[in-house]
Amino acid sequence: MILVLLGAPGVGKGTQAQLISKEFSIPQISTGDILRKEVKEESELGKKAKTFMDSGGLVPDDVIVDMMEKRIKESDCANGFILDGFPRTIAQADALDKMLEKNNLKLDSAILVDVAQDKIVERLTGRRVCEKCGAVYHIKNNPPKKEGICDLCGGKLIQRDDDKEEIVLNRLKIYEELTQPLIAYYSEKNKLKKVDGVGAIEDIFKRVKAVL
Repeated sequence: MILVLLGAPGVGKGTQAQLISKEFSIPQISTGDILRKEVKEESELGKKAKTFMDSGGLVPDDVIVDMMEKRIKESDCANGFILDGFPRTIAQADALDKMLEKNNLKLDSAILVDVAQDKIVERLTGRRVCEKCGAVYHIKNNPPKKEGICDLCGGKLIQRDDDKEEIVLNRLKIYEELTQPLIAYYSEKNKLKKVDGVGAIEDIFKRVKAVL
């Protein structure tokens, strides 16, 4: 099973991808996670990507496409995979189609996790991440027991630069301009499955499973 997860930043694509991954035993391929790892390791790709990520911009297609093709050839992708955060533009979607065709693969579905913009801003600006173990909290919906401290490892909770309000609004503007046309793109190919992204994580996952 090969899936694409669509939706604005902050709709919970990553969480749903993890649940799908576990349920169907296929890897979640998140461009965000791969890029953050490269930035942390200060690789050439990481340095190149960081300037775009820090301003909320999109990393250039050629960097992303090369990275994705390398990743889908790894052994854990033999039974399929979930793409989380890619494609983000029509150009990337076309590149993905060509990449899959070249490797004798085809996309099964594009799942759209749908959430209103005001809820997304509230979700993202309230998110806090442990700088030691990476655990994720929310100041309103999932606060730590002690403010600013991770329940799991006692590490300091920080707000990622790309979760600050100015950057969030810029990311949503870019999403509207570049990524939202993918909804029409996959609709025309009869690949789009739309899921309401508001509610408990388990309820959203039941909706995802229902469309699959």
